[in-house]
Amino acid sequence: MNKDSKIIIGAVGVVIILSVLIMAVGLSTGALTDSDTAKVKIETDGNSTNVTVSSSWFNSPPDQMKQEIAQYTANEIKNPNSTVKTIKVGISTISHKYNYTKVDVLLKTPYGDDQLVMVARVKGDSMYPTLNDGQSILVLKTKDFKVGDIVIARHPDYGLIVKRVSIIEENRVFLISDNTEQITISNSSGVYIETGLRTWVPRDDVIGVVKVY
Repeated sequence: MNKDSKIIIGAVGVVIILSVLIMAVGLSTGALTDSDTAKVKIETDGNSTNVTVSSSWFNSPPDQMKQEIAQYTANEIKNPNSTVKTIKVGISTISHKYNYTKVDVLLKTPYGDDQLVMVARVKGDSMYPTLNDGQSILVLKTKDFKVGDIVIARHPDYGLIVKRVSIIEENRVFLISDNTEQITISNSSGVYIETGLRTWVPRDDVIGVVKVY
């Protein structure tokens, strides 16, 4: 081996050492900047939900945190009162317990990113023949609805109801049943005629629009 060859090999060795040092510095810097950051991706069609929790490759979130987020998300997807905002806040709260203070949550559905869907089941015949008793429906949670849409709403006496939008005013919505058949009911108080529910509800009590039925 001649003198020139030794010089070249020595230079290569210096380059390798410098590269290792630069990588080590980069990793230590990354650990300081990314160790408290987590990314949560939720993919759901209302029936099934997949949750992915990740961070930097050298600082993977603990399994207990992943399981807690997955269980929370699965429950909230079914909750009529949940929103994209409440789900993100809930996931951030769970992550903070595990020292992840910066959390990026993305919710993906067939209707776009950061939308929320839920599955509900029809009870009763008030929306017949459009909807049948026991039928499953897919609801997109939104305040963007129009006259003619079928929506899910909260009612002070009947709880959750599924009805068609008939009138929209500034702060309230008039909902009607598709089933207009009159039913004669007799009881100790006498005989009366009952038809499908027709009612006003506050606009804010409309949960979402039925998309699939």
